[in-house]
Amino acid sequence: MKQVVQNYKSGELTVLDVPVPGCKPGGVLVRTTYSLISTGTELMKVSEAGMSMLGKARSRPDQVAKVMQSVATNGLPATYSKVMGKLDSYTPLGYSLCGVVEQVGSGIDDVKVGDVVACAGNEHALHAELNWVPKNLYSKVPDGLEPRHAAFGTVGSIALQGVRQGDPRLGEVALVIGLGLIGQLVVQLLVASGVRVVGADPDPARCELAERLGAEACGDPSSSAVENAVAELTDGHGVDQVYLAAGGGSNEPVELAARLARDRGRVVDIGKCRLDLPWNAYYEKELDVRFSRSYGPGRYDPAYELEGRDYPIGYVRWTERRNLACFLDLLSRGSVDVQPLISHIADFHEAVETYRSLKDGELKAVAVLFRYPGGDAAEAVAPEVAVPAVQRTGGASAPARAAGKPVRLAFVGAGNYATSMLLPHLAGREGVELSTVVTTTALSAANAQRKFGFAEATTDLDAVLDDPSVDAVFVVTRHSSHAELTQRALLAGKAVFVEKPLALTEDELAGVLAAVEKSGNDRLQVGFNRRFAPLLQEAKQRFGPRTGPANLRYLVNAGTLQHGSWYLRQGTEGSRFAGEGGHFVDTASWLLGADPVSVYAVSTSGADDLQVVLRYPDGSTATISYVTTGAPGFPKETLDLVADGKVLRLDDFVRASVHGGRKWVSSRLPKARDKGQNAELAAFVRAVRTGGPMPVPLESLVATTAATLAVPAGLAAGVPVTLAGAR
Repeated sequence: MKQVVQNYKSGELTVLDVPVPGCKPGGVLVRTTYSLISTGTELMKVSEAGMSMLGKARSRPDQVAKVMQSVATNGLPATYSKVMGKLDSYTPLGYSLCGVVEQVGSGIDDVKVGDVVACAGNEHALHAELNWVPKNLYSKVPDGLEPRHAAFGTVGSIALQGVRQGDPRLGEVALVIGLGLIGQLVVQLLVASGVRVVGADPDPARCELAERLGAEACGDPSSSAVENAVAELTDGHGVDQVYLAAGGGSNEPVELAARLARDRGRVVDIGKCRLDLPWNAYYEKELDVRFSRSYGPGRYDPAYELEGRDYPIGYVRWTERRNLACFLDLLSRGSVDVQPLISHIADFHEAVETYRSLKDGELKAVAVLFRYPGGDAAEAVAPEVAVPAVQRTGGASAPARAAGKPVRLAFVGAGNYATSMLLPHLAGREGVELSTVVTTTALSAANAQRKFGFAEATTDLDAVLDDPSVDAVFVVTRHSSHAELTQRALLAGKAVFVEKPLALTEDELAGVLAAVEKSGNDRLQVGFNRRFAPLLQEAKQRFGPRTGPANLRYLVNAGTLQHGSWYLRQGTEGSRFAGEGGHFVDTASWLLGADPVSVYAVSTSGADDLQVVLRYPDGSTATISYVTTGAPGFPKETLDLVADGKVLRLDDFVRASVHGGRKWVSSRLPKARDKGQNAELAAFVRAVRTGGPMPVPLESLVATTAATLAVPAGLAAGVPVTLAGAR
């Protein structure tokens, strides 16, 4: 299928061939009829992409701060590679469309194939021929409403949420600053609410349009016309509400709002304008400043948007989905008219030229629509996409491969970790062929195919598992899917590399072992890469064998999570330690040469900071301090191993030392942190090629996973937990 994408590094805009998205449970597959260009948000993104790297940095100081923190934590080379990889990827455009339901996922009963729906979301309502849309981000279009008008549903919801935040009352007077697409819709919604409206915009054509749509008077914000109109309509008291629907770097809108609002008036920020509030002006009038968060309650909440968990109407009357349905109803009843806002309708294949014309100013527009093939026949029902059933076949350990035949790898998932830490080590490696990349979102698969040279990109996992030419499958998806995908790949007879964690529950771990037993296929590696780090391997060799028990201390300065991180979704993705703790358990067990026999865990309030004590068969102990409250500038990982009068010290994979009969210290010159991914991948590929044993024994992978899963039980019981079957 076709999709409009942009490379943020180069600024390139193109219509790209990408795989058709799969129809997942909890949502619908929609064939787009019309999609709407946001002439504010999207053009700002397009303009930023055309800037120099310095210009991009100046426009996004929040992202620069994140990069600087990453440099402090991960080092400059790793951060540079990650940032450049992310910039040099195609990103989607669009977030408001209307289309026809082509396929219905399980759990959906409110629409059927052939229904016309309006869809929202900058990850789900893209400028693409097909989109998968979760339940709370679509709404059925009322009978008789034209699809090109229903495509305004998302931007209409944004305007509607802004008006709700202003709490307009019959007979009040409002000022709308900025009469672009959102501002024009705000004007109409206020008029429909019985509010008298004054508009402010430097563009005379937009002022004239707003007056035609119901505003009492409009004018240039720098002229006296707006102030005079406000004075006349309010008897000199000032407006009851001000809606900031303007963008740009000027502080004029905020200052104008202060001058023209009445005492204790309400100021609502809808757009993205400068907000340097003049303190005296806002203080003296005690102005109530409010923010409108996009489409409404539910926005940015993964449980609502992705998992379909609605908010009870008695507690949250207007969610983003209810706002979408409400705006569609207002359109269908004629309370809002979007036809006068449509400046241009372009065929979808003209997308690149349309964006260029908008950016260069050749096309002056309030709203622009893309029309897709068949867009004038939205009532037609498209054929349902058939999803082939998975044919699982058991398989024993792989035999040695024919000399010279490459190892063919498939990737399930192509997120940040896969594209920054794994695929750069595999692309171009001799004896390796990147066969297929599978993702749930079409664009991420297309990006990985372009950057790393995969032969194919798809959203169909079954096709990969059924392909006898694929030797190994990499599972690099969200934590909650690791165990299931690993089982399916093992049962299909593939060698499997799964990123940590292998499982989030004991039942999931048991399921993986059952798949090994059923298939006879034990070709499994978990991404515990630290034991392969060259610096740590050299330090262990320098430390030498030991005769007595050892004490190991591992401090992990994990730091706080950023808002929105999917690590915070503990209900579905497990705790943070469950996802990351296996790294440190595995490293400790490798250094001590055994698997743990018991786990004891204590935590601070809220279980954010953990102390995990592992006991080993020979009496050795390892204490893992996993903390989130440390200084961000302190190294993330420091490790000390003490035994037989010797001490091994590791400083964040940058420097290591061994103190004993003879002292050894690694080079003091700054080096990039090599945490072992390259060496681990080389060992895995070699095992697949030769049919030899996996890099880490299955028993060790299971023991590490079991020890990690035992931490919550230890916290609850307050006593050490003995690991069943431990030697």
